[in-house]
Amino acid sequence: MKGEKGFESLNMVPFIDIMLVLLTIVLTTSSFIASGRIAVNLPSASVEPVQEKETEVLEIDAAGTIFHGGEPVPLAALRTKFEKLDRETPILLRADKTLALQVFVDVADLLKSMSFSRLAVQTEARRGG
Repeated sequence: MKGEKGFESLNMVPFIDIMLVLLTIVLTTSSFIASGRIAVNLPSASVEPVQEKETEVLEIDAAGTIFHGGEPVPLAALRTKFEKLDRETPILLRADKTLALQVFVDVADLLKSMSFSRLAVQTEARRGG
């Protein structure tokens, strides 16, 4: 192996260049992480108030009577009352905790079959348990 040149030294300049590029990347990204966000100057537009739909409240007492607007409503009549409403109308369902589950399921099933997508069930927070 007469024509081969021995390994005498290592050229460090390319390694130093790579390290400086990596250091620049780390310092640049760490400033974004430290501030938690990137500063963006947002454009402005006219502000129109968002029309929030009024929440419909359905209440079911311990006896299984369904109320809408304080008036008792049979399950069959509930469908005709709610047919006129937009399907995005929020509905709050308040049911007595001692109520037979079947009445609650019937009302929830009716609302689901009518494609209401914003249904909430009101509960109370448990204390000490």
